[in-house]
Amino acid sequence: MSGYIPSYLDKDEQCVVCGDKATGYHYRCITCEGCKGFFRRTIQKNLHPTYSCKYDSCCVIDKITRNQCQLCRFKKCIAVGMAMDLVLDDSKRVAKRKLIEQNRERRRKEEMIRSLQQRPEPTPEEWDLIHVATEAHRSTNAQGSHWKQRRKFLPDDIGQSPIVSMPDGDKVDLEAFSEFTKIITPAITRVVDFAKKLPMFSELPCEDQIILLKGCCMEIMSLRAAVRYDPESDTLTLSGEMAVKREQLKNGGLGVVSDAIFELGKSLSAFNLDDTEVALLQAVLLMSTASPPLPPSAHSPAWPSFPADRSGLLCVDKIEKSQEAYLLAFEHYVNHRKHNIPHFWPKLLMKTCVLFPCILPSAGQRTHPTH
Repeated sequence: MSGYIPSYLDKDEQCVVCGDKATGYHYRCITCEGCKGFFRRTIQKNLHPTYSCKYDSCCVIDKITRNQCQLCRFKKCIAVGMAMDLVLDDSKRVAKRKLIEQNRERRRKEEMIRSLQQRPEPTPEEWDLIHVATEAHRSTNAQGSHWKQRRKFLPDDIGQSPIVSMPDGDKVDLEAFSEFTKIITPAITRVVDFAKKLPMFSELPCEDQIILLKGCCMEIMSLRAAVRYDPESDTLTLSGEMAVKREQLKNGGLGVVSDAIFELGKSLSAFNLDDTEVALLQAVLLMSTASPPLPPSAHSPAWPSFPADRSGLLCVDKIEKSQEAYLLAFEHYVNHRKHNIPHFWPKLLMKTCVLFPCILPSAGQRTHPTH
């Protein structure tokens, strides 16, 4: 018989009852599957009292004759040492299977707990990075955690009808456009203030600081708006104060950028990111040397048209090491705080790599499960 053969058996080990190829220890003897099944059925159904032999119980049992005389086959099973008391009835067999399944589930949980316990929590140095980044975010994030209570909804009649043509051919609602331009400059200032509070950034030459800020400003502003997406009202809250609908944002001058930010908000809402996770993601976006190209359609009159190009950086190695440090702290923080959510980190990492391609170069090193 072909199939799985336990490692404790020799390659050509024979059944002690009939001489066929053995498959393992069954009821205390090395037997084949056929003799195992025959013995089990005989005991479970109490068939042996009904067995008889035409030849005075003197039959030779081998793999050819084993089915010709049940009595002699059963007697040989007993003679070689097969144990009747090891055969379980239906209720005991069900109980045994249940116990096996419970043990398997227990081992699976223990293994999961061990693997989670092996995930390193942030080092003291990483905790310092985390605390500084979190404080930098909180101190520059308008309205903080109270944004839902303090937001004001842009009136429905504003931004619903694009009526004025811009030089590039886009049509915008001037009233909505005016409202958005009022909050853009303070929003940019808060991004700059956030960056300056990070020692790894403030230690860079001014030339590099300017390039990095121009490269990430739109991404960080989009992220800050996206994490304040409210699925109940289907709105984004800009600068922690102005709740707007998709069409209002689009007609107010952001065009297709509004769709991208709303989709970003919907994608990230499933992760329920806390302040620290948002702060570390911003730091990773800031300290990026990559330059993902923006499609021409990403331009909008009301959104800052900073180039995403980060070429010309002087301290590329230092910046890349800084991003790696933030990304590693990010990973350890997430695995430490959300270890009870299966695969939270790899799912978040893959999602952010899709949404923010500039993370990809460093993120490629963080997908290995042992990191």
